[in-house]
Amino acid sequence: MNVVFRRHYVGPVQALITDLAGTVVDFGSCAPAGVFVELFRRRGLEISQEQARAPMGLQKKDHIREISVMREVAAAWQAVHGSACSEEDVERMYREFVPLQLEVLPRYGTLIPGAAEVIRRLREQGVRIAATTGYNREMMKIVLDGASAQGFIPDAAVCASDVPRGRPAPWMIFRSLEELGVYPPEASVKIGDTLPDVEAGLNAGVWTIGVVRTGNMLGLGEAAAASLPAEELRSRLQSAREEFFKAGTHYVLDSIADCLPVIEAVNRRLASNERP
Repeated sequence: MNVVFRRHYVGPVQALITDLAGTVVDFGSCAPAGVFVELFRRRGLEISQEQARAPMGLQKKDHIREISVMREVAAAWQAVHGSACSEEDVERMYREFVPLQLEVLPRYGTLIPGAAEVIRRLREQGVRIAATTGYNREMMKIVLDGASAQGFIPDAAVCASDVPRGRPAPWMIFRSLEELGVYPPEASVKIGDTLPDVEAGLNAGVWTIGVVRTGNMLGLGEAAAASLPAEELRSRLQSAREEFFKAGTHYVLDSIADCLPVIEAVNRRLASNERP
């Protein structure tokens, strides 16, 4: 009888791979959502914030494509244009999306409260930091240039245009781990504010954290979130948590600022020979 011995990683967390908009910067992930609304408005369609946000986390061309095939949006497009939204239409919209997004990004570059401090403390523990994003490299550079002035400088940064396919494929995570020199995957934690973030993490075999208050799942800027009635805020955050857990995420937090206890918990699980 052949006996197969499996080696499991039992060391500490070596890397945190974080999303950008809604996770490290841009409370509420407001920069991309507004541009998608404007993009379809220019073509005679009024889409809602909910429709604009639903595919968030995908590479931006994929995001546009996903909006276009939503039942209500597809029907409206047919009524306005007399035909279905084609791949050529998606390509044209993406080309228009890029300069619009580049224009608004500097206005939404403020770090999430507590993000810089938690990253500093993780680095003190020997954890390396990577950033991944559905933005292209030009967009990512604008975000990271603004973030660096506020104290956030990742050890590696990978965008959707760097890999064959963006989220939920795991390639941005794998590229990040390669650049960081970190392995195996279970030595890493992925944190993000969208379901594709979590799906990419699960596909990569890493630990996953979803964030709900600062990102796309709540979809409100900091002031707007703070002004919600307490019961409405609690209910909306709970609904977002449930969505994340249904998607299979390991942990759900309000903000990246809350992740230190989770990293400690993952360290304990790894020491007990658990895997993601």
